[in-house]
Amino acid sequence: MIEILSGICLVSGGLLGVIGGLGMHRFTDFYSRQHAAGITDVLCAFLILFGLALLAGFTLPSFKLLLIFMFLFFTSPAASHAVANAAMHAGLKPASSDKGSQS
Repeated sequence: MIEILSGICLVSGGLLGVIGGLGMHRFTDFYSRQHAAGITDVLCAFLILFGLALLAGFTLPSFKLLLIFMFLFFTSPAASHAVANAAMHAGLKPASSDKGSQS
């Protein structure tokens, strides 16, 4: 049963990573791409690391996987915010949402 749940978590995390990559490719401006990367990054990492921890059982490797997740949980959103903030200060403007209504 644990192997099945672990497999579901690993496959779900992989699919979420692929969907996030497609979102980064399909969105038009930098900020939308940054949002797609930031949202899928933490959940994808959680699902993959949780699936691996289930396979490892209650051992030292699963504790290390938990520490890796905690590091990613706190640093990934902060890094995404820092990159978006640096882009804003550098003068990169968000794409206008009313491009189709220009006369």
